[in-house]
Amino acid sequence: MTPTPVPGTTHHGRTALVTGAASGIGAACALRLAAAGATVRALDRDAPELAALAGRAADLPGAVETVVLDLTDLDAAERAAAGADILVNNAGIQTVRPIHTFPPEAFHTVLTVMLEAPFRLIRGALPGMYERGWGRVVNISSVHGLRASAFKSAYVAAKHGLEGLSKVTALEGAPHGVTSNCVSPGYVRTPLLERQLADQAAAHSVPEEHVLNDVLLAGTPLKRLVEPEEVAEAVAYLCGPYASAVTGTTLVLDGGWTAR
Repeated sequence: MTPTPVPGTTHHGRTALVTGAASGIGAACALRLAAAGATVRALDRDAPELAALAGRAADLPGAVETVVLDLTDLDAAERAAAGADILVNNAGIQTVRPIHTFPPEAFHTVLTVMLEAPFRLIRGALPGMYERGWGRVVNISSVHGLRASAFKSAYVAAKHGLEGLSKVTALEGAPHGVTSNCVSPGYVRTPLLERQLADQAAAHSVPEEHVLNDVLLAGTPLKRLVEPEEVAEAVAYLCGPYASAVTGTTLVLDGGWTAR
């Protein structure tokens, strides 16, 4: 799905950086911001998928420029954020294991990619935002930044930390025209979700074909996955002209999960 421009929310002349942009939520955000006129730096380690994304954006008012980078290279990540007017911290990875068998190196990698890298990216972007007197930081958190699920210690820890980092960024950025918010969806139809189905089945001792309804959506009243384009629209709102007073908060798209 390629979005169309929405009058009144254009970002002509703005530069956006979106991490984890090769697929899923990141790709949807990159296309949505390019549809609003932004020049989008699409950052990911998957070069072929980034090239395909740039092709999908060819007819949009803005542009997609590809940045091939592994976010475990923290110094390079910080440098890549320089000059961004809009920063969307989206990249994520997942390991599903009980704490007592969770590989420590996997825990470290999840926290590096999903919490330390966003800190470094924000650190790299803020000086330019402060200088220009305008900036938008949007952190793609999760319902797991607000609630916990078994077998996801690293992911839940990272997302809870990201919620706190986002609030601190909002407090520090407010005098400089910079807002910072989280978008926290429930389960989204993405490759990351598809890759964890087998691990979820093993962890919960259920057949893989039952994981979606019996595990992932068990606590969600709407009983459906969130679509990446829905998350991208939330990001577009937070970066748009009608959200300049919205900062330090979380926009939740969880199908009613946290209403319980």
